[in-house]
Amino acid sequence: MRENKVKSIWKAGGAVVNGWLAIPSSVSAENMAHAGWDSLVIDMQHGLVDFSSAVPMLQAISTTDTVPLARVPWNLPDLMMKTLDAGAYGIICPMINTREECEEFVSNCRYAPIGRRSFGPTRALWYGGADYAKHANDTLITMAMVETQEAMDNLDAILTTPHLDAIYVGPADLGLSLTGVAAADPTHETTVAAIKTIIEACKRHNIVGGIHCFAPAYAKEMIKLGYQFVTLGSDNSMLANMAKQTVAQMREGAQAAGAKGLY
Repeated sequence: MRENKVKSIWKAGGAVVNGWLAIPSSVSAENMAHAGWDSLVIDMQHGLVDFSSAVPMLQAISTTDTVPLARVPWNLPDLMMKTLDAGAYGIICPMINTREECEEFVSNCRYAPIGRRSFGPTRALWYGGADYAKHANDTLITMAMVETQEAMDNLDAILTTPHLDAIYVGPADLGLSLTGVAAADPTHETTVAAIKTIIEACKRHNIVGGIHCFAPAYAKEMIKLGYQFVTLGSDNSMLANMAKQTVAQMREGAQAAGAKGLY
């Protein structure tokens, strides 16, 4: 089976630099894939991407050695299984708040006897290789999102879920739940403390910690804390912010670019 280079980087103790795809376009996905990201996540939750859009995006990413991942809208077994069958090498699942929810998520992504994923890998077989079925359970990544007070209360229980590979921090929802403020690259002391608590718990349980960031400087600080998977903005936010900055530079007295956004 094709190597999952994200797992290889983690095993070597390194940090994955991840890109984010919110634009439903294979051209945008191909452009981003050729930028040199370690991995790219197709956002099927808050982006404009549905399954029909995601398939050609997965094909576009496959023109490079960038690892294709996807975030699903919810803990829904049908879409997770179809997305893995289409060739995603890992799933990020939002709003995991309890051990039971995390167990269900992991089960949806693993073949028996570990889980309940139905067999029919279609494009995943072409992308992963003829021995996909034999190695899929060990190769594919499951990342559960921690982004609420309830998840923080159940953090240790979530992190002991068998066959869970990583935690992914959604800082906007986490900040909203803890402080009532959703922000990219949060600086509120309560949210920052939670981000530190999460990565320390990940280290205790030998689970990889990931987090969504906006600025490279913030992402580098997260790596220093111990996070091994950092996302920087998205194709959509990069396009919007660069366009605004370019226009502002051309118009004397123009206002600065708008507020930064995660997606």
